[in-house]
Amino acid sequence: QVQLVESGGGLVQAGGSLRLSCAASVSILRTTTMGWYRQAPGKQRELVASITNGGSTNYADSVKGRTTISRDNAKNAVYLEMNSLKPEDTAVYYCNAKLYDSGWRYYWGQGTQVTVSS
Repeated sequence: QVQLVESGGGLVQAGGSLRLSCAASVSILRTTTMGWYRQAPGKQRELVASITNGGSTNYADSVKGRTTISRDNAKNAVYLEMNSLKPEDTAVYYCNAKLYDSGWRYYWGQGTQVTVSS
């Protein structure tokens, strides 16, 4: 069982920045991919960014150029640095871990609210 705890959300003005953190209860070296997803009211959950064990990253087009995902294997943590925030970035942000343990398994955190005011 993997537990993920997000932190760092909050209320920020448009153009501002936030850094989200995700702390894992196990070594993230066990995972193949760690990611951040978000879900706005009335919308489906969508991928924001992901990072593999090898450090390869993937970003949604809507956040490219103003968002950076990173991982600290020693701290079992993954981070999402978001700059130039827009009101449309408002959502609950979820941390996700993908790992193989007798089959592919996916774990989610409880989410952290990000609200961007105009």
